[in-house]
Amino acid sequence: MARNWEENIKKVLISREDIQKRVKELGEQITNDLKNDDAPLVVIGILKGSVIFMSDLVREIKLPLTMDFMEVSSYGDGFESTRDIKIIKDLEHSVRGKNVLVVEDIVDSGLTLKKILQMIGKRGPKQVLLCTLLNKEVRREAKDLEVQYKGFEIGDEFVSGYGLDYMQEYRNIPYVCTMDIKINE
Repeated sequence: MARNWEENIKKVLISREDIQKRVKELGEQITNDLKNDDAPLVVIGILKGSVIFMSDLVREIKLPLTMDFMEVSSYGDGFESTRDIKIIKDLEHSVRGKNVLVVEDIVDSGLTLKKILQMIGKRGPKQVLLCTLLNKEVRREAKDLEVQYKGFEIGDEFVSGYGLDYMQEYRNIPYVCTMDIKINE
């Protein structure tokens, strides 16, 4: 029997319409910030959560760009970061001399992302900028992490949808929501 994909949704935090509006605004802001810069732009998505957000975002950036992806893990099988990152998929192309826009679904503690940005920064880009759909400042441990482009500020809630998952499911929900799921089960 087919499961109802929305059965565990507790509350819609950010509607599909609000996401679309904000993604358009972010694309315009990035376009305006980089339109007079001659360096090539590469947009790097952090897999897997950023894929939906990045796909929508790049369509709103009115500049020539290329895309690349990284996949890292710092969670193992749990919900808390192990603080050690493992590169599962590295970039396929050089970022030397390029403007790099790293796209993430959510910035939580910031510790893993800070390490990713440092790794990319050592590869000689012109600059590294960070864009996130969700910013969870309340949980930030990497206090010096700069997020240039923020979609929405959220509180200390576990969220899914629009690319964010619970046990690799629910990424296809077209909005951001909280789930009625017991994490300690």
